[in-house]
Amino acid sequence: MGRVVTLATCALNQWALDFEGNLERIFKSIDIAKSKGARYRLGPELEICGYGCSDHYYESDTLLHSFQVLAKLLESPATQDIICDVGMPILHRNVRYNCRVIFLNKKILLIRPKISLANAGNYRELRWFTPWNKARHVEEYFLPRIIQEVTGQETVPFGDAVLATKDTCLGSEICEELWAPNSPHIEMGLDGVEIFTNSSGSHHVLRKAHTRVDLVNSATAKNGGIYILANQKGCDGDRLYYDGCAMISVNGETVAQGSQFSLDDVEVLVATLDLEDVRSYRAEISSRNLAASKVNPYPRVKVNFALSCLDDVAVPTCMPIQWRHHSPEEEISLGPACWLWDYLRRSKQAGFLLPLSGGIDSSATACIVYSMCHQVCLAVRNGNADVLSDARKIVNDETYVPEDPREFCKHILTTCYMASENSSQDTCNRAKLLAEQIGSYHINLNIDAAVKAIVGIFSLVTGRTPRFSVYGGSSRENLALQNVQARIRMVLAYLFAQLTLWACGMPGGLLVLGTANVDESLRGYLTKYDCSSADINPIGGISKTDLKNFIQYCIENFQLTALRSIMSAPPTAELEPLVAGQVAQTDEADMGMTYAELSIYGKLRKIAKAGPYSMFCKLINMWKEICTPREVASKVKHFFRMYSINRHKMTTLTPSYHAENYSPDDNRFDLRPFLYNTTWSWQFRCIDKQVNAL
Repeated sequence: MGRVVTLATCALNQWALDFEGNLERIFKSIDIAKSKGARYRLGPELEICGYGCSDHYYESDTLLHSFQVLAKLLESPATQDIICDVGMPILHRNVRYNCRVIFLNKKILLIRPKISLANAGNYRELRWFTPWNKARHVEEYFLPRIIQEVTGQETVPFGDAVLATKDTCLGSEICEELWAPNSPHIEMGLDGVEIFTNSSGSHHVLRKAHTRVDLVNSATAKNGGIYILANQKGCDGDRLYYDGCAMISVNGETVAQGSQFSLDDVEVLVATLDLEDVRSYRAEISSRNLAASKVNPYPRVKVNFALSCLDDVAVPTCMPIQWRHHSPEEEISLGPACWLWDYLRRSKQAGFLLPLSGGIDSSATACIVYSMCHQVCLAVRNGNADVLSDARKIVNDETYVPEDPREFCKHILTTCYMASENSSQDTCNRAKLLAEQIGSYHINLNIDAAVKAIVGIFSLVTGRTPRFSVYGGSSRENLALQNVQARIRMVLAYLFAQLTLWACGMPGGLLVLGTANVDESLRGYLTKYDCSSADINPIGGISKTDLKNFIQYCIENFQLTALRSIMSAPPTAELEPLVAGQVAQTDEADMGMTYAELSIYGKLRKIAKAGPYSMFCKLINMWKEICTPREVASKVKHFFRMYSINRHKMTTLTPSYHAENYSPDDNRFDLRPFLYNTTWSWQFRCIDKQVNAL
């Protein structure tokens, strides 16, 4: 009587449309699973083509190449004697579905289409796919000839069914279906399914991992069963970082945990489990058994294969473990660092250029790159040949071995302090000291000559010379003179990114890193096409509050003492003239609001879906101890006025690592107009009426 099963799940760093690389990683995961005795292997959602193909899903090429990869998998000896569960798009009766293809020994057992599609936030699955709305219904799918030639099958089952092996029953869920209120595992469990599988394309958000873990564990806590989850990991070509966390749970308890952040392209998790634990757990839940007696049964695909062996009484099984969650500071240190590594190696560039101002934001970005260097050196020490190979390509040295993070940072990070007459010596010193401590190649330059040349051209044409407000100029003149400095820094950043290595006689170019945080973007407190304009931005989805905590984490964990003075200094753009040699301009005074207030506005606007009036109603209670209703009204109006005036800047925002659910990223996540009636006359009148009533 077979009762012990060995199952494998994985986290793969797949890349959209990289069919060759994706196939290699799938094969590697199957090899590892088989070597550890697994008889079932689960992979991430849409792993064959990569999850982030977006509008490429419309192309017939994507379907064709996915089937070509599937044929390679089917015909390979590597996939023999193990049930393989892979993800790919499939066109059935001229409708495109997000599917799992489950096969064994050159035969496709079942094609299971996704039932609940993810269509909120960063996800747009309904744009490309149609959900399978025929519950417990199976149709014939006519295989393309390229697959028929391998399997000898003309048609295979397509639809909402489960697999019945000789010893147990397995049912599939795909990503969003776990998060849905009517998850399929509920009724599948009542119908006797003992093993639930979930193939995910779930991305990292700060403080989100525990939600996913809780959902997986709760899926089997009430109903019993084994739940295995696979997930994509890494940057597959856009703003998201898929954070692995493959896991296996039994009867509400985790028995195997995968890493959330790592540079390993393939991570396989294997667990040996006792089916009798599921059966005995379910036996005493009378409410479950009463519901099970009335459940509408699922179609079962019979599989002449067992996941267990006959003589398995002495086989040891996995015991429950305690899940270890990262702190938010650890998540910031690791997630964006892994995302940067994927972007750097896959873009085939030679490193990064970072305009380092000596402030918190650019310093936090430098620390993330330094953390990336730590991760690379750690991976090489642990024998990761792929990371070593990528590092050698980046530094253009076939014998190079990254051993020390500071030394590796010298190769791949160039920092640049761009001083003007409005810059203080303090920020210059802070930038220089931090660059020394992380090991970056540091450049000091002065932009005054370029600023004077640009303003000189304007004066030559118009006969007028703009002045800063401290010298009697208007607010328009003051802002224009600040913007000239900021934009010249962007031009110089790209010039040095393209030619610094050329000047040193080395090949390649550098990726320019942006340093605007999520709160500044929300408020629009940045110059359009300044140093916030870059190739990528690792902190664009992170709040100022979290960045400050991350800086403290770096002081303690990386011993970067230069960060202490950066932490204690008030944030400033240093674009207006100094007063007695000291900075007079500060960010929060310029913005008319604090960074802490900005985070609250952002969460209410996006997560709580609050317009001006609803935000006011919520804040008069939240802030009743510190503000009068009239003061709250003034703050809310000021925020929405500034937000709407500056919303156009979000259309050109540098692609940023997505880390917060109140991100104002206009590309995909936060879809809004960028030309507003900035008076908000009706909305503000409602607020005023309520203020007067109060």
